[in-house]
Amino acid sequence: MAVVTHVCRVARLHPDAGSVGVTAIDKQPLDGAVRVGAYGLRGDVQADRKHHGGPDKALYAVDAAEAEHWAGVLGEPVPPGRFGENLRTAGLAVDDAEIGERWRIGERLEVEVTGPRTPCATFGRWLHQERWVARFTARGRTGAYLRVVVPGPVEPGDAVATVHRPGHGVSVCRWFTAQDPADARTLLAHAADDGWRMADYLRVYVDRVAARA
Repeated sequence: MAVVTHVCRVARLHPDAGSVGVTAIDKQPLDGAVRVGAYGLRGDVQADRKHHGGPDKALYAVDAAEAEHWAGVLGEPVPPGRFGENLRTAGLAVDDAEIGERWRIGERLEVEVTGPRTPCATFGRWLHQERWVARFTARGRTGAYLRVVVPGPVEPGDAVATVHRPGHGVSVCRWFTAQDPADARTLLAHAADDGWRMADYLRVYVDRVAARA
């Protein structure tokens, strides 16, 4: 059964060498239920709101299997929240979800997979690992951003059920690693035919890739 194993929210802001000067990537696990609205977990913040947060990136989910993979590679634990995620899940291949797929979490919360995370320099500085962004990118399984469709609470142990799968076959991992013009056209056609609203941040890349065809 797919479950949320941990729910993580910003613990504190840290100084960062980037243009904003601070980062909110330090997420720590919470106990008990937390309300989730259109902009994510109640009490969570993003320091760089140009590139993070907002309705199309309300939540960031990471598969526990990926954390275990990286713990083995790095030779150190990758505790919940270490990658800046809000939700860590088990039994759910987050990166294999189709873009536009919807999950019900717990009794009420419903979310939609909007696309992959693009690792940034802040993430690299936070991990303190040589060539971290390049290595994480090469792996191709970066986790997924989620849009909140139906607000509700979330807590550790909540079941995750897939309630809608578009059927176009373009997964989070497939799009991130290949960025194929045919897949771009597929996503554009899905948005046009089914009335699905593609995330603004993703649309920029999809349009660019489609133009290469």
